[in-house]
Amino acid sequence: MELKITIFLVLLLTTTILQSSSASPNRFIESSCQTTRYPLLCVHTLSAYATKIRHNNDQDLAQTALTISLARAKSVSIFVAKLTKESPRFKRREYLAIKDCIEVLGNSVDRLAQSVEELGRAGHAVASEDFMWKMSNVQTWVSAALTDETTCVDGFAGRAMEGKVKKLIRFKVVHVAQVTSNALALVNQFAEKRSVKIP
Repeated sequence: MELKITIFLVLLLTTTILQSSSASPNRFIESSCQTTRYPLLCVHTLSAYATKIRHNNDQDLAQTALTISLARAKSVSIFVAKLTKESPRFKRREYLAIKDCIEVLGNSVDRLAQSVEELGRAGHAVASEDFMWKMSNVQTWVSAALTDETTCVDGFAGRAMEGKVKKLIRFKVVHVAQVTSNALALVNQFAEKRSVKIP
C-alpha cells in the first residue's frame, strides 16, 4: 500500500513539474505580449512556437515574432500577385492599387528579411554602441515595413474600391500589419532591456 502511495506521489510530482515547465514559456509570452498593440493576437501567434523560445529570453521572442511576420508578409505578397493573374478583369483603379500593393509588400518583405538577420547579429554584439546601432537598423526597417503594409491597405480606400478584391486583400494585409506591429513592440522591448545590461 505504501509503495503504491509513493509511486502515485512521484508521478504526481513529475506531472506537476512538467506542467510548470511547459507553462513557463507561455507565461513569459503572455506577459511580454501585454506591451504590444494587439496582445491577444500576439499570444496566439507566438504560443505555437513556445518550445523554441527560451524562458525570459527577449531576443528569442523578438526574433520569433519577426520571423513570423516575414513569413506572413511573403505569403500575402504571393497571394496578391496570384490574384492579378487569376482575375484579369479588374477595373483600372483596382488593377493599379493591386500593382502598387505588390510593390510595397515586396519592399516590406525585403526590410523584414534584413531585420531578422540584423537582430541576430545584434544579439552577439558586445559593445553598447554596436548593439544600439544594429537595433536602430532593425527598428527603422521594421517601422518602414509596417508603413509599406499600411500603404497597401490605404490604396484600396474609397467607395469606388468596394468589393471582394478589397475585402480579400485588406483582411490579409491588415493581419500582417498587426503581426508586424507586435513584432516591432517586442523588438523595442528587447532593445530597451538589453541596452541596460550592456556597459
